[in-house]
Amino acid sequence: MLRTHVSTKNDNACRDGAATTNAPAAGEPSARHARAMELLRSAKALAQEYRAVTGKPLGITGEVAEYEAARLLGLELTVARQAGFDAIEQDGGDAPRRLQIKGRCLQNGSKKGQQLGSIDITKEWDAVLMVLLDENFDAREIYEAERGAVIAALAAPGSKARNERGSLAVSKVKAIGRIRWRR
Repeated sequence: MLRTHVSTKNDNACRDGAATTNAPAAGEPSARHARAMELLRSAKALAQEYRAVTGKPLGITGEVAEYEAARLLGLELTVARQAGFDAIEQDGGDAPRRLQIKGRCLQNGSKKGQQLGSIDITKEWDAVLMVLLDENFDAREIYEAERGAVIAALAAPGSKARNERGSLAVSKVKAIGRIRWRR
């Protein structure tokens, strides 16, 4: 998995916890960030080819979703394997918001009722971002659902996926959340 660049706001921090030594000029991406974006473009192309050849996904959706959310919303990605949340959003003078990022690649003709990965409500986070990617792994939409709404939806009676695995349908996140970005 790619774990290089942390932030589109602070290009001196790296995903693995190391810091770069050369700060970029204001508004100029660091060399590490540029390289990470180049690698993501290559990974997206490889994932498309892999799906075409094997009919199976390569498994890069989560990583791509994190980077797309950071790039498009100006988030700071946390270190790899941070428990509970994937990114921090600075909200002016307010306390930083901890965001869990979930991605889903929606292929043309994909079936309805697709689920997101498991959402662990025992960990600390403030909201879930759902990044919907197209068949080329490019972001189409980003939705945000607040913690309270997510917990209520997961606790609602009915679905085994919801109740036991902590997984919500894409349509449910759209219903309880709000759009943050749309292409």
